[in-house]
Amino acid sequence: MSLRVPVFTFLLVTFVVSCGKSNNNVPPIVDTAGNKEVSFTSNDATSAYNNFNKYLYNTNAKLYYRASDKSGIAAIWTQAIYFDMAMNAYKRTNDPQYKQLIEDLYQGNYAQYAGYNWRNDVSWFIWDDMMWWIIALSRAYEVTGDQKYLDHAKAGFDFVWNGDASINRIGSYDAATGGMEWAWKQRGKTACINYPTVIGAMTLYNITKDEAYATKAIGVYNWARTNLFNATTGAVADNKVDNNPADWTVHTYNQASCIGAAVMLYKKTGDAKYLNDAVLAADFTKNKMSDADGILPFEGGEEQGVYNAILAQYMIRLIEDGGKTDYLAWLRKNINYAYAKRSSSTGLMGKDYKTTPPAGVAVSAYDACSIPALMQVVPPEK
Repeated sequence: MSLRVPVFTFLLVTFVVSCGKSNNNVPPIVDTAGNKEVSFTSNDATSAYNNFNKYLYNTNAKLYYRASDKSGIAAIWTQAIYFDMAMNAYKRTNDPQYKQLIEDLYQGNYAQYAGYNWRNDVSWFIWDDMMWWIIALSRAYEVTGDQKYLDHAKAGFDFVWNGDASINRIGSYDAATGGMEWAWKQRGKTACINYPTVIGAMTLYNITKDEAYATKAIGVYNWARTNLFNATTGAVADNKVDNNPADWTVHTYNQASCIGAAVMLYKKTGDAKYLNDAVLAADFTKNKMSDADGILPFEGGEEQGVYNAILAQYMIRLIEDGGKTDYLAWLRKNINYAYAKRSSSTGLMGKDYKTTPPAGVAVSAYDACSIPALMQVVPPEK
């Protein structure tokens, strides 16, 4: 089970469901030798991604290890984020080795996770784990045109939404009160299923032009905005259980998926209210969650290092599809800080962008992925 940190309180029972202001007057960033300013290049982006794969990709299983000491494999939902990274590397470079990696990762995860049989509740037991994969598989169709990806994604979305009466599974969508439930064994509607459902639906809409997907996306977004979004500050709540108050613990991946959902609806409808929401959520992340230097936060849990890789995926949509290029300087600053602190022996970076990973200590795939992910989508300054 995923070990993400959302905690729901429902009546007297607590469930672990796992799912600073910017300052432009900062000193120049120096490289690991400490003697020159760092401004990452396209070659650096390739090198960082290749090092991530060198130390964390299992070429036999075609999956990512949990850590560079090869201790087990990374969690199911994070494998989808690494799948996204391969697609972004291919789109950035057009290098056929990364197109092959897309196919290899598909095959490795197919073998590991029941052939994407969404009804297999040993492999697939949380709705948001499925939705991250539904999004990634939809994107794989957009990138490659291979029908198998779209077939898996459509089947998965239908199952998450509707469930399957033949196996006594009620779907995630709550037709009575709106919004998406996080799991079928625990109560709670999390940001990490609601906003990704909007993204999944809109990605499928963009491919199929089936308005039913867009209608679902708008309905879920409206529920999430009412229940999980602070329309004054841009903060995204982690979850809401039934009629209890929302849990306003904030995480960068929830900010990210809110941004992505809003931008995708803006792109379809042209309605500025969605773009305004995305900007509010991005500004909260930049100005309130980041530190005094504008450096993104990190969390201490096992899988939390992957959160900023998800932020990468959706901030670039705000920048490109929303026309908000001012955020580039902030993201580049984070990349440059972390790249200056990369390990001199492996080139790996951790989730604390101001600290070099200790020599001889394994680096987790969760922690090491976020800066290479950012580098695949954020263009260098020069």
